[in-house]
Amino acid sequence: MKRMILVSSPPACGKTYISRQLAKNLKHVVYLDKDTLIPLSKQIFRVAKKPYNRSSDFFEENIRDYEYEVILDLGFEALLYDDTVLINAPFTREMRDKEYIDALKAKLAGYGAKLVIIWVVTDPEVCRERMIRRNSDRDVYKIRHWDEYVKTVDFSTPKELDSPDVKDDLLLFYNSSEAEYVKSMHDIISVLEEE
Repeated sequence: MKRMILVSSPPACGKTYISRQLAKNLKHVVYLDKDTLIPLSKQIFRVAKKPYNRSSDFFEENIRDYEYEVILDLGFEALLYDDTVLINAPFTREMRDKEYIDALKAKLAGYGAKLVIIWVVTDPEVCRERMIRRNSDRDVYKIRHWDEYVKTVDFSTPKELDSPDVKDDLLLFYNSSEAEYVKSMHDIISVLEEE
């Protein structure tokens, strides 16, 4: 069966590295990264003469949801040509919205595909250190206003998405240390390769 894998978590949990490694290890996979759309988003800020701030009301109202819509549309299109689409994107708000997830599952069923969510579990302080290390302009506001920012982020696992009768609907990838990463990569690849 075809599948769409969403690798999700708050920023700086390690989604990109994990997603790329998973994509390298899986067969017949199309890898998509929502960050690829950032140049388009930056242009919208420029044209609107707004400061580049992905935590702003302007971003929330005019850009955020469209980035998700576009990356999913690219994923649906890719499912017409290959078996697995792996999307690297936070989806943090969407993971808490059962109606959204149910609608996504229904749409995927029309493509003969199922939804697999890989939630990256990382300690918030480890995320902060990673943001500082990666030194990206998308994190400047978050680092400068860390205490305020971290209160707005839900690091908890969206357990409500885990159906007890489905083995691979919600997979947890622990990533606060190298040892956790190695074990999780092995375990999750094993589950995904059982298909």
